[in-house]
Amino acid sequence: MDQKNTIKGVILVALGASSFGMLASFVKLAYQSGYTTVEVTLSQVLLGLIGVFLINFFRKKNPTQAKASAKDRRNLILGGTTMGFTSVLYYLSVSYIDASIAVVLLMQSVWIGVVMESILTKKFPSIIKIVAVAMVLFGTLLATNVLQSQITLDIRGVVFGLLAALSFATTMLCSNIIATQLAAPQRSLFMLCGATIVVAIFTFVAQVGPNNFDFMRDFYSNFTNDMSSIRDFNWSIFYKWGIILALFGTILPPLFLTMGFPYTGVGLGSIISSLELPVSVSVAYFVLQEKVIALQWLGILLILTAILLMNSNLIFAKKDR
Repeated sequence: MDQKNTIKGVILVALGASSFGMLASFVKLAYQSGYTTVEVTLSQVLLGLIGVFLINFFRKKNPTQAKASAKDRRNLILGGTTMGFTSVLYYLSVSYIDASIAVVLLMQSVWIGVVMESILTKKFPSIIKIVAVAMVLFGTLLATNVLQSQITLDIRGVVFGLLAALSFATTMLCSNIIATQLAAPQRSLFMLCGATIVVAIFTFVAQVGPNNFDFMRDFYSNFTNDMSSIRDFNWSIFYKWGIILALFGTILPPLFLTMGFPYTGVGLGSIISSLELPVSVSVAYFVLQEKVIALQWLGILLILTAILLMNSNLIFAKKDR
């Protein structure tokens, strides 16, 4: 793969990760407005699906572009379910443990992605890649201020957090290998269909079921600490926060990731995706006025340094031309 395409892939994955990072602050604002996890997740996915459908409908068709076969559509929808599982599992994790711990668990997708690539390519990761992963994980601990926080762990939250990391790494893998001959908007559309199916099932279990079936109410009350979603669905979420949540949660990230990962590969792409955390902390600092201590800025610097380290050969190669 030539360096020009790799640089293009790095930029695209970085944009996708940054969009996810910005999303966190908007989700927090939606929560502060009284909306629940179910309302936030469903509005985000449904409006995102509509948005990507419109992009596909109005985009200029390339007559030479490959068309999706039935197998491509099926595989992309199946691969897209991992996007839905990531959101659901991460939100479940947060209901049991502190958000800072949940983020650290989610960031395990960095080394999981590197391991996945190593297994697929049957090649041991390079020393630079291993060092970069270690820097990202340590930087994550600092950026989330876990080391100076009182940690309360619930095994259920830990399990859901690790499953979310595995699901997110699988999403990146799917973006890298499934139907890469298709246009990115088309691939994103089918993957979002899969994500919507998962979120719709979650919505029924968490919202519709407990409100209509006693046995599901009892099950849900034992399954999660968050009982606030057992009330009438507040449809105003769709026009108050849904559009911006969909834009930064389910429209821009899948488009950028499906365009970028085929150029970067899972290993490099997983490390670049860690940019999500420093963007999230920075946006929270400027938008939500959340306190960020010097140790957290040091963690952000470590993550950015790891990303630069992974791309140093591309940067210097470009300068030498």
